[in-house]
Amino acid sequence: MQNALMNKRDLAKAVAVHADVDLATVSKVLDGFTDVVTSVVAKGEPVLMTGFAKFAKVERAARMGRNPATGEQIHIKASKRARITAAKPFKDAVLTSAGGPKLARGVWPLDAEAVKRAGKQVAGASPAKKASATKKSARKAPAKKVAARKVAARKVAARKVAAKKARSKKASPRARKAPVKKATKRSVKKVAGRRRGR
Repeated sequence: MQNALMNKRDLAKAVAVHADVDLATVSKVLDGFTDVVTSVVAKGEPVLMTGFAKFAKVERAARMGRNPATGEQIHIKASKRARITAAKPFKDAVLTSAGGPKLARGVWPLDAEAVKRAGKQVAGASPAKKASATKKSARKAPAKKVAARKVAARKVAARKVAAKKARSKKASPRARKAPVKKATKRSVKKVAGRRRGR
């Protein structure tokens, strides 16, 4: 288990490796995320990231309380607090033994080489890969249908053979012919010896 604290820079590197985006872009996005969430929540609007967390500003009204040391009643002023509440899917992922979604190689613990490679793929290379993948899948689809037809044809042939065997078993024993034994030298000598003995 990792005991090191992941700071903002480490988070940016990990996201860059996992999403295969360059580090500068991820850093800008994280800064933009914190700025937008902070600004919106400061205005009193909650921000909900479904499946992750809810960011909200909570206002507590003034109330009467009790001093725990003396038992004396005291006046507690109104207050405002920032609250971050974890969403259920996030809690479930963190608290179960599965340990959350599977990360790409080199995300955590960070791999310096993976961080350098993040977002460095040639822009023209990935569309070509996608196009070739779609062509391959288009070619494979008819082959699967042909294979399915062959399997169906084999099943039909097997049924016919089974039906013929069943019919021959039902036929009378006299109709069946005994298999012809091949004459060997030994069997010929035995027969000749028996004839001489008579």
